[in-house]
Amino acid sequence: MAYLKIKTSVEDGVGVITLADPATMNAAGVDLTQELREAFEAFAKPDAGVRCVVLTGEGRGFCSGANLSGRGGPAGESADPEGPDAGAALESVYNPFVTALRDYPVPIVTAVNGAAAGVGCSLALMGDIIVAAESAYFLQAFRRIGLVPDGGSTYLLPRLIGKARAMEMALMGERIPAKTALDWGLVNRCVPDDQLMATAMEFARSLATGPWAMGSIRKLVWESLDAEWADQLHAERMAQKVAGRTEDFREGVTAFLQKRPAVFARK
Repeated sequence: MAYLKIKTSVEDGVGVITLADPATMNAAGVDLTQELREAFEAFAKPDAGVRCVVLTGEGRGFCSGANLSGRGGPAGESADPEGPDAGAALESVYNPFVTALRDYPVPIVTAVNGAAAGVGCSLALMGDIIVAAESAYFLQAFRRIGLVPDGGSTYLLPRLIGKARAMEMALMGERIPAKTALDWGLVNRCVPDDQLMATAMEFARSLATGPWAMGSIRKLVWESLDAEWADQLHAERMAQKVAGRTEDFREGVTAFLQKRPAVFARK
């Protein structure tokens, strides 16, 4: 499929999606976000042969946030007597997309180059593995324009870095450099800029050779953010039942006993 604002490729079971609107530093307007959702949906199809997805940006930034034109126009331009609805696009476009990423069937690696601002920060944090270039930074820019964090930021940040640091990011609206993000536990790796994609692809290829259970693992971890202890134990038990009946489980045990690397078929 031809896209205008993104690029896609597949290699060794890894699907790469690149935000490719460098003139706006890959601003996640409605059009770009809809293309992203279509690309992720295409990679999720069984015949796509994709076992892991890498999301990155082209040019100087990962994603500079949502286009302000998609937030509703200035006062007086809306048919609503109460004024423009800056949250409408969240309900119709952005929230369904980040929810689809949360429920995605295969692991996601985000390779963050340059700015990850506003909803771009949210997209970066949706990765199961987050690799940041040393020049990258994370910015909750909403306070600067009189809006509130969105795209799941107020959900993700307190769970990733705690209330105090999440409040600092959201209320102060200051850049968090990649090295600080690593210290805070916001990302998995901080690497030199010229090693960003190589490192991200190394993670992705390793994930892509994993067993069928990879999708269940990410699902369990994401759901644990909301689950009670007993419910999470039950979820593990049920997922283990399914995983234990796969060909990959049999292959894993056989390979262990034969002292050789396992070759998983994702079945």
